[in-house]
Amino acid sequence: MQAPAYHDLLPRAERAGIYHMPFAADLALEEAAESLDYPLHRVDLARVATKEAFLAAVGEALGFPDWYGHNWDALADCLTDLSWMEADGYVIVLERADAFAQAAPTDFATALSIFQDAADTWREDGVPFWTLVGTTSGELDWLQDLA
Repeated sequence: MQAPAYHDLLPRAERAGIYHMPFAADLALEEAAESLDYPLHRVDLARVATKEAFLAAVGEALGFPDWYGHNWDALADCLTDLSWMEADGYVIVLERADAFAQAAPTDFATALSIFQDAADTWREDGVPFWTLVGTTSGELDWLQDLA
């Protein structure tokens, strides 16, 4: 599959949401986000197997404030606030998500639902909020490919 033209795609809030991205380390993605002044945060999930570890990894990667409560509600609150890093758009890459998806499929689905809800909330204000789920296997084929 050919990588999409990120510079044209990323500003489109109506398309933003959660996508499967097997090529999550794509340099073109980083260059496009940088050119648009969108913060790009990579969350390495290779060693994440629990809800607690996931919440900690996301909080650390995105620099969540001290009030972050390390629970699903606090994750949702932080993802829909982001006042500590105001921008015209956001890109979050959940790298190597296979381990978490396999170890805790219900928590993984909950997490993706929260990220999608955040994208929907940001879309109302015309702000693109992208969550790209990088995997090494095809086991997450139910996610829509970014194309």
